[in-house]
Amino acid sequence: MSSKVSMKKIFELFITFFKLGLFTFGGGYAMISLIQSECVDKKKWLTEEELLDIVAIAESTPGPIAINSATYIGHKIGGVLGSIMAVLGVVLPSFAIIYIISLFFDAFIQIEIIAKAFRGIQCAIGVIILTAGIKMLNKLPKSTLSIIIFSLTLIITIVLDVIAVNLSSIILILIAGVIGIVSTALTSISKKRGDE
Repeated sequence: MSSKVSMKKIFELFITFFKLGLFTFGGGYAMISLIQSECVDKKKWLTEEELLDIVAIAESTPGPIAINSATYIGHKIGGVLGSIMAVLGVVLPSFAIIYIISLFFDAFIQIEIIAKAFRGIQCAIGVIILTAGIKMLNKLPKSTLSIIIFSLTLIITIVLDVIAVNLSSIILILIAGVIGIVSTALTSISKKRGDE
């Protein structure tokens, strides 16, 4: 790849993640749908499986999902410089907007039309997150184990919310990961024994 093409890709990464950062309301989960649209469907930088892996890894590692995703995709497309530019792109819009709002937030939120706009945005974010979740769920390989893990996680999450117990979702993710590792190891051992 020539340096000119490389710099063009780096600039494209920055612009793509700048747009994602500028137009995503509601944080990283709301961004998943836009990342899928931009990076999987339009630009073909990722496959659906890679996006699922990114979401799983980004959710189970420290840091916001948007930054973790930008880091991975940026590195895949443009190396270290790609990671830096993708992260800068995704962070700068939020930083600028929050900084400006913080200067006059109290007066800003008192405006009735602004308060109503925020309530409308909150509703739309819920739908965007739900849509992204359904798309990812449809792409997951369906096995008995994955259905059991999904069902148990959903039930546990709902029960904990109803009884107002605050349990980090990371604990559920780690437990599901351990179950997946153990299941894979047991399957591998049983295949080896069957081959002998």
